Amino acid sequence: MSNGNYTGEMHLEALRMLEEGRNEEAREILRKLENTRGVAELAVSRVIEKLNVVLIQEPGVLVGVEKEVQWIQRGLMCFGVIHGYDFTEKLMDAAYDFEDVIDDLVLRSAAKQRRGGNWERCILVIRIHKKLEMIKSKILYLFRAQAPVPMSSRTSKFLEEMEWSPLFSIPSQNLEDTVVSPVKEKLSAVLDLKALHPDTKKKSRRVLDELESLSSFLKGLELVCLDDKAVVWMEKLSDVSLSAVVGIEDFINNNQQLRKKSWMGSPLGKSKSQHDFGMKMDQIYAKIQELSISKPEKATQVQGQSREFIKSEKHIPPQQTTQNPHLASFDDDVHAMMTRLLAADKSFRVIPIMGMEGIGKTTLAKLIFHNKAVVDHFPFRAWPSTTASSTIGDSRQILLDIIKQLMNYKMRVTRDAVASSEQEEMMQKLKAFLINNRSLIVMDDPSDFYYWDGLLRVLADTSNGSRMIWITRKMSLPPNLKTRSDPHPLRLRADEESWALFTHALKVRIPSELQELKERIVRRCGGLPLLIVKLAEALSQKDATIEEWSRALQQLCHDQEKVWSNTLCRIYKDLSLHMRRCLFSLTLFPHDSDTPTRRLITLWVAEDLVQTEGNNEAPEDVAESCLDLLIAQGMVQLSKKKLNGNVKTVRLPDALTQYWLSKAQQARALGDHNYTRSELFPGNHMIRRLVDHLDRDDITFDHIHGGCNTSSTSLTHYYQDVLSFRSFDTRRKIESEEEIGNFLGRCISSNCFLFLWVLDLENVFKPKLPEALGELTRLRYLGLRSTFLEKLPSSISKLRNLQTLDIKHTNISILPNSIWKLQQLRHLYFSEGYRSKLKPQPSIGSLTTLQTLCGLFVDEETPIKDGLNRLLNLRKLGLAMSSRPKAMSTQVQAVTDWVLNLKHLRSLRIKSIDDNNQPGDLELKPLTGHLNLSCIFLFGRLRNPSIVSQFPPSLIDLTLSGSELTEDPMQSLNKLPNLRSLKLFAKSYLGKSMHCSLGGFPQLRVLKLWKLDQVEDWKVEKGALQALRDLEIRYSERTPILPEELLDRSPFLKIDVKLAQL
Repeated sequence: MSNGNYTGEMHLEALRMLEEGRNEEAREILRKLENTRGVAELAVSRVIEKLNVVLIQEPGVLVGVEKEVQWIQRGLMCFGVIHGYDFTEKLMDAAYDFEDVIDDLVLRSAAKQRRGGNWERCILVIRIHKKLEMIKSKILYLFRAQAPVPMSSRTSKFLEEMEWSPLFSIPSQNLEDTVVSPVKEKLSAVLDLKALHPDTKKKSRRVLDELESLSSFLKGLELVCLDDKAVVWMEKLSDVSLSAVVGIEDFINNNQQLRKKSWMGSPLGKSKSQHDFGMKMDQIYAKIQELSISKPEKATQVQGQSREFIKSEKHIPPQQTTQNPHLASFDDDVHAMMTRLLAADKSFRVIPIMGMEGIGKTTLAKLIFHNKAVVDHFPFRAWPSTTASSTIGDSRQILLDIIKQLMNYKMRVTRDAVASSEQEEMMQKLKAFLINNRSLIVMDDPSDFYYWDGLLRVLADTSNGSRMIWITRKMSLPPNLKTRSDPHPLRLRADEESWALFTHALKVRIPSELQELKERIVRRCGGLPLLIVKLAEALSQKDATIEEWSRALQQLCHDQEKVWSNTLCRIYKDLSLHMRRCLFSLTLFPHDSDTPTRRLITLWVAEDLVQTEGNNEAPEDVAESCLDLLIAQGMVQLSKKKLNGNVKTVRLPDALTQYWLSKAQQARALGDHNYTRSELFPGNHMIRRLVDHLDRDDITFDHIHGGCNTSSTSLTHYYQDVLSFRSFDTRRKIESEEEIGNFLGRCISSNCFLFLWVLDLENVFKPKLPEALGELTRLRYLGLRSTFLEKLPSSISKLRNLQTLDIKHTNISILPNSIWKLQQLRHLYFSEGYRSKLKPQPSIGSLTTLQTLCGLFVDEETPIKDGLNRLLNLRKLGLAMSSRPKAMSTQVQAVTDWVLNLKHLRSLRIKSIDDNNQPGDLELKPLTGHLNLSCIFLFGRLRNPSIVSQFPPSLIDLTLSGSELTEDPMQSLNKLPNLRSLKLFAKSYLGKSMHCSLGGFPQLRVLKLWKLDQVEDWKVEKGALQALRDLEIRYSERTPILPEELLDRSPFLKIDVKLAQL
């Protein structure tokens, strides 16, 4: 055969044979073509899958070569999809070379991670760039040699969209099969060997792929009765498998002997050994290929599952819900949109509602469009009946529809005249109307609307407060909108919002015994309204039993893949490498629990998952922005909110969790590794991020919880390069106290964990930390929250790179003064309930980088002056102060002055308590200059009550308790423009009347009034507390009389009045 189209020439040869009557020979050629195409498809699928795993787990390895890697990935995928895996030998050759490059990239990352390695990294960089250029040239040759394939614009668009999509699935592998499994296991061991020549790797992978291409066939063979010919074929395959295993074992043993003879090994011996092994693999490959061609007919299965998978991936048309959801499910979004729409700004603005399919964009737009306040504010409104604007005629009809709806109010007589006008006349009529009339127009994804630019130009000339709502799935705005838009990304629903929507859409009453399924329902739907309503409608048609509902939930699990396919595509296509890593890190947390944002953000910073762009940019801010963006794009679900509306906990949507788990399982299956929930290094398959989920099937379980039987060599193999260790062992047992401490001690003594950045033991009961903990000098995060630990190792002062130390909810009463030496410390959480203290500062050392200081108990010995008051970069401060009058007077003044100087402060929590934890005197100076301060919690009698009228306008969350105010606080607080949550607890106000005036508290959403028993009269004027959605009153003496103005706001206002607990 020539070097041209090998597959095409074989086809021609088969046709010539058929014409000559050589039918059997022709069929043999065609069967060989089918088989080799299947193997080529498997090779390409595997390397693309391996790249996807690297993109998720180790995207940083692609820095500097990302464009080249993307080009090669797209080239391999396009050639396979469009040209049907022709040029199989050359295509496989390029795929194997590409897989070798991926291994080199991971190796480069490992060299960078370990000590030194500059020379090794330099050689790898040169080798990688040369290989990438060579692979590109091979793929270019394939395309030039292939006859051109007509490509429609639709096909071109499909290829563009699939660039980073996980379109290739690994064919089903029967890993238990006695024929394939032994060879695969041995070959995986060979591929893990260091200094393996690329040709040897290529030949090994070719044998592996040829064997795996038989897996599905062997599965089918188990289901049929074998004839004599099939039995003989199976015996031959078994002989080849045994021969392969023996040859591979000989090579591995020979390689080990060569390494023992010399610390470098004999280069000549190594070369000969690999040459002989390569020849052996060629022989095995030829035998397996021959058997593949001659396999029995009965169980022959169609190759090309990947192509079928691609064809089945169809665009899911938008589905509108049949139920009008309760406003409570979208209340925050309605409020945010109304604020934008009804703003006093007279210039024209576009307000895009952005979000994935089925997230409720149209539902939200309808809730706003028909809202009474919106109807009153915009006398003229239009929502075109259709947006299918693929032709100019369609677009003209939409424009005409807009004009009819707007002008129908005052211009009924001239409407027909407008309808018959040409485009320019229509635009002029519309412009003349819009300039004089404030209007609201809703457009559903108008990107293909022919008159879009003209309509925007017309609206841009108006200055009467007109608005446009633009409904779109796209998460980026076109250039002509960026300067005049105020986008609203629509997130997935939180748990309570999901449940409210579900119960509203359900057409039957939920029996009490099915209430236990609430958590499963909200988790399974992932906060996506489309799925929530779909499930509610399905359950409405079924018997209300646990069995029926559980089956429906299981079915929903299968349906989710189609709905979330576009989100999965955007993860690969749109997310940066670092954001992908942040997203993937969520899979390491337990799947049945939520993750606090406080914990997640500090972990992202500690593990270098976020990148700052400037010296003045805090990595915590970047991490928070990253999380906000993932939530806005529907990739992370906000599960619970704080009362002030901020994010409290998050989780991965159920569908994405299952997707990432399947990817991780496939990645392990490729190397036949033991099961683990931990994250592995893609190159050497050692553990990179260790997680303990108390899973007995996990390979790490016995190491952590199985006692001291694990050898030092075994620990080194698994944990030498671990970057983080998180345990989710929440048992309250004595065994758990010992197990974690013993495991840490054994690992450290075996020179493991020396690269550890994160040790997160939050909620682990009293883990006994070894004194050797100080040897983990790279440690950045030490999370001991809720461990009830009683002491820290004295060696903690050696952790010079520590950024976060969290001992909240422990029994640690005092920290040593060596803490002052941890100059990289950014976040320090004490145990407030245990009155944790800090010893005086030594002569050397400071904590000037500290941003968070919470839970510290301040008494007369606490080093405030010339100590803590030097920490001026604090963003979050929480103190509990002793209220002893005489001993604390100097300390109180020092704290007051210190707080006044904290200009970066965002959150302030101060308590003044006596020995019985009752409120004492609390002194504070005006905080109007703290422009970033958003949360204040004050517990104690305010010695300066006028401070209530001197809070900064940035305040969004305020709690007062024991303040003993005598003047109505509402008169001062109602002017705060951004206040969302106000809590007035026991004895915060001792007066008899409260008055909320017109326009007061414009943004207040939550109001809690506890034990204000002296209040007899509470007046709320019409127009006050307009944004209020949650009112909670707890009384201890008389039942309060609620203002009529609030009672009239049902069902939009949730009111909860109950007797306070003693």
